[in-house]
Amino acid sequence: MSTLLSVEDLGVSFATPEGPLRAVDGISLSVERGAVLGLVGESGCGKSATASALCGLLPPGARTTGSVRLSGRELTSLSEPDWRSVRGRRISMVFQDPMSSLNPLLSVGEHLVETLRTHQNLSRAAAREASVGWLRRVGIPDPAARLASYPHELSGGMRQRVMIALALCPGPDLLVADEPTTALDVTIQAQILDLLATLRGELGMTMIFITHDLGVVERVADRIVVMYAGRVAEEGAAARILSAPRHPYTRGLLDSVPGFRPRTGRLPSIPGAVPSRRDWPSGCRFHPRCAHADAVCGESVPAAPGPDGGAACFHPAGVP
Repeated sequence: MSTLLSVEDLGVSFATPEGPLRAVDGISLSVERGAVLGLVGESGCGKSATASALCGLLPPGARTTGSVRLSGRELTSLSEPDWRSVRGRRISMVFQDPMSSLNPLLSVGEHLVETLRTHQNLSRAAAREASVGWLRRVGIPDPAARLASYPHELSGGMRQRVMIALALCPGPDLLVADEPTTALDVTIQAQILDLLATLRGELGMTMIFITHDLGVVERVADRIVVMYAGRVAEEGAAARILSAPRHPYTRGLLDSVPGFRPRTGRLPSIPGAVPSRRDWPSGCRFHPRCAHADAVCGESVPAAPGPDGGAACFHPAGVP
């Protein structure tokens, strides 16, 4: 497989009255064509800031450094008019809350027809016909009638199916799904994951799936990148990371998920919390919460995982 997306030393910072706030601090990753990369970590680790940077959706005042290349084209230097030709057509995004992503004043049909006409230059009649086909494809019953529905008339699962149709109908090279099932109940969550797996098979879809839930990413990802405090903690094949994690943080995440460890009483938790972006710890950023940390962990920064994966940890053998 060839590399579709290549991210090198990406940094994201936000302007604040107290000075720049660095949310992403030099991460590197790549995504092969047709593959699904799971981007995992707790709230505040930089996952969503990374996703927004990849799609050119950072707010005014945000600053990026490093390189993001899609099919060899550098994205970080694009102007907003150039981004409009890339966003949607080359790279699309599905957000966590479809209700806040859909325009409440537009019907489902208006959303889809406008998107198809913008990116595929279709006539209104052809775009309407294609819209019905996409609603059918994402599992919405009676799709022709649903074109007239407004977002508030749909369930959460139905709205997320509409968002998936909107993201995929332009035919993007890459889909970025940012916590697309978090706001849904467990049954609907499973249905959306099954839908994404089906569409991946049908379309040969390349996807970055962002989540805090390793139980969810297990179902969709070929490869996993674990983020902590703005950096990559571990990277590797999904099967290897889920069965033999090398970073204490990854191990802690797995131990806190029912089903990844034998039941021996209460589920363990990682002590402490993700540090403030204004006060990153020195050395390894996980060391204040790590049972295996020693003096070197607080003084030196471990090397980031290389292209073949691994853990940014001085003592990976210490992970049970």
